[in-house]
Amino acid sequence: MSSQTRLTRSYKNAKRIAFDDDSKFILFSDCHRGDNSWADDFANNRNIYFHALKHYYLNGYSYCELGDGDELWENLTFEPIFEAHKNVFLLMQRFYDEGKLHLIYGNHDMVYKNESYVKKHLATFFDPREGTEVPLMPELEYHEAIILEHRETQQEIFLTHGHQADFMNYHGWKFNRFLVRILWKPLQVLGISDPTSPAKNFKELIKVERRVKRWIINNGNRMTVIGHTHRPRFPEPGDIAFFNDGSCVHPRSITGLEIEKGTISLIKWQIATKDDGTLQIVRVLLEGPQKLVDYQ
Repeated sequence: MSSQTRLTRSYKNAKRIAFDDDSKFILFSDCHRGDNSWADDFANNRNIYFHALKHYYLNGYSYCELGDGDELWENLTFEPIFEAHKNVFLLMQRFYDEGKLHLIYGNHDMVYKNESYVKKHLATFFDPREGTEVPLMPELEYHEAIILEHRETQQEIFLTHGHQADFMNYHGWKFNRFLVRILWKPLQVLGISDPTSPAKNFKELIKVERRVKRWIINNGNRMTVIGHTHRPRFPEPGDIAFFNDGSCVHPRSITGLEIEKGTISLIKWQIATKDDGTLQIVRVLLEGPQKLVDYQ
């Protein structure tokens, strides 16, 4: 099965969410939440991420996570990830309770494709204060793709992780997971990168982007947002409508895409120094806002 076929199948089976110009979405991906060990890339940015996500919750946004939210290649089970970043999952629970949490699985959390796995690990958690299991996200669903469909213009925004354009990370993910757990995780502390990851292999990154762009062109320049490569992309109107929200494991910053008031923007959250020497977390506008209809 070719990358084009895999992307088409993901599009056809995608969950559809209606929206309008009053809707607000924040798109993050590639958080790679780990167990807070030396191999947990997310740990460096967890305070930035939590502050940003809380900002979006308090301001009425829906949260779309475009895959690789949890690092389930390096970690055998979900439990140590939950314990390490419990505050994040409890914040995600608040989005879930309001029907504003939409999750996509990627190659690093492909196990979420299994509904029974999701139910077993994310439906409840043990609360030591209560001494028993309490609800977390009982009916949570993961999807391979999501389509945001504008109620008035019928414009579609196709959201997926992007590993469909990467054969080994789609069909060979179990083999790659084995290599990461046995080989690359121990070597990571020495600064040796995993060559199977397009985020750390520029040639693979270019191949993935080229395949996704080809699919977009072959489907009427359909507006498409992926993660996977960790490289933010924000095209000009008239160019190939290929977007990438980046990742939450950039050095000392996270990137994402905001959709609100019928526009889309690429943003970054980072730690900045104030004049008095104190630190603060700030939002930086990188690209946009650009009207969605300009890509129709």
